[in-house]
Amino acid sequence: MSLKLELGLKKPVALLAHEALLSTYYTASNLRKKAGHFLQPFGLTDVQFNLMMLLKHQSRQNEGLSQAQLSSMMLVNRANITALVDRMERAGFVTRTSSPSDRRSNIIILTDEGRKLLEKIEPLYAQEVKRIMAVLVEDEQKNLIGMLEKVRSNIKEV
Repeated sequence: MSLKLELGLKKPVALLAHEALLSTYYTASNLRKKAGHFLQPFGLTDVQFNLMMLLKHQSRQNEGLSQAQLSSMMLVNRANITALVDRMERAGFVTRTSSPSDRRSNIIILTDEGRKLLEKIEPLYAQEVKRIMAVLVEDEQKNLIGMLEKVRSNIKEV
């Protein structure tokens, strides 16, 4: 369905580049809503799930990641990471320890409870992702990745 119809616009978007940008933004917004609905029964937000996935897949076994690393990988500022980790620590999904190399820095580690929850969610999440992306064949998915990488690269240059 066209963006004009989905948004109920009275006129088409005049600038093609603007329509492409709006379409990307609107698609990302819809994906975020879909993720929220998917994760709600598990008591997680998309940001919490993302943090847990980073801890599981981007750190060595039981070593965790620093709050600064998580902040960089999640594209949020340190203040947001601190509040997020606080909530997840209270929920029992992560634990925070001082870094052995820098006592001012915290290392965040996935707890057994967090790991068990991820084991439950991940297969269902993979199915959902495949269902959503099934409208694109593998080459189209690769092309989409490449096109979005080009846009992100250009954003940095402009």
